[in-house]
Amino acid sequence: MTRSIPILAAAALLATLPVLVQAEDKPFKIGVLTDMNGPYGDASGVGSGLAARMAVQDFGGKVLGRPVEVLLADHQNKPDIGNDIARKWYDREDVQMITDLTNSAVAVAVQTVARERGRIDLVTSTATTALTNDECSPYGVHWSYDSYALSAGTAGALVAGGAKKWYFITADYAFGSNLQATASKIIEKSGGQVLGSVLAPLNTTDFAAQLVRAQSSGADVIGLANAGADTANSVKQAFEFGLTRTARLAAFLPFITDIKAIGLQHAQGLTLTTAFYWDRDDAARAWSNRFYAERKAMPTMIHAGTYSAVLHYLRAVQAAGTADAAAVMAAMRATPVNDPLFHDGHIRPDGVMEHDMYLVQVKTPAESKGEWDLYRVQRTIPGSQAFQPLAESTCKFARAAG
Repeated sequence: MTRSIPILAAAALLATLPVLVQAEDKPFKIGVLTDMNGPYGDASGVGSGLAARMAVQDFGGKVLGRPVEVLLADHQNKPDIGNDIARKWYDREDVQMITDLTNSAVAVAVQTVARERGRIDLVTSTATTALTNDECSPYGVHWSYDSYALSAGTAGALVAGGAKKWYFITADYAFGSNLQATASKIIEKSGGQVLGSVLAPLNTTDFAAQLVRAQSSGADVIGLANAGADTANSVKQAFEFGLTRTARLAAFLPFITDIKAIGLQHAQGLTLTTAFYWDRDDAARAWSNRFYAERKAMPTMIHAGTYSAVLHYLRAVQAAGTADAAAVMAAMRATPVNDPLFHDGHIRPDGVMEHDMYLVQVKTPAESKGEWDLYRVQRTIPGSQAFQPLAESTCKFARAAG
């Protein structure tokens, strides 16, 4: 009987080996939920999937002994579709974290799902400040930029330069209204005046009615509270209407892919704020050239943010020794964000990843030395000045932090 005990123990151990092997081989899943074919497809889309895979590769391909798998899906800019995919990923496919989340309404909806399920979402591609105010989550981080950071640079610089009277052409959904409201506060605080605004449908190709109203307003600056293809189309048509002869254009959320699509002939002189520029320094250039080799386009700040967020997340999972959301978030907050693309960032109690932003101006055709040589960096905006002061946040976690 005593001799049978080691045999039984060995048999029990052998019985568990397939389970252990399965656990180690089971992929550790990250989801990239994005706009694949809509107005933000070039700025996020497949490029975000590539950026996430680059982060996984640079991390080493495995975390907690498991291979990391990146899932990619299209939410079609519809919150209900985004919700359904997020629930499926979290509940049935054991996805540990979802990132990108282009489109403000989708991002808010998915952050709600993530908060309910105690899972992490890292928003790298939308601007609404609701994510870190009333809709904040202990498991959510707003990574690349938000409407406050975009407005603080662009609106503040133009008003200081004498452009006092503003009129907005605003995308007719959550992002547009949030961006206009945030920019208007900064304009008025800086001594400017908002004369009015007009709404434009998402993904429209005809801005004629909106441009006519803007042209008749007498504004010094026409603020474009839109993004992606909408920005490209509105800038091109503003040039064709001759609007740029009487007023300046302020594009609050154009991506480098939009400026490339518009062309320097029409976009030259635009002032804008960005979280990333591929030609900023040697590290950014090296990473961007790797990205370009596959996509044949330089990365946007969404792509850069997605890379940074995924890499920081994986480092935190490894440091925590678990995928538990609370433990991982604690590790993410305790560690500065440092990678080839973002330097000395940190995650605040309200979920803002605070980091430097860059005020840039679009070059003239004569200044440009290459296909993607599009920006002239005018100044660095320190993160403490770029993002909404923590004391102004309505997030309950910010209030609890004092």
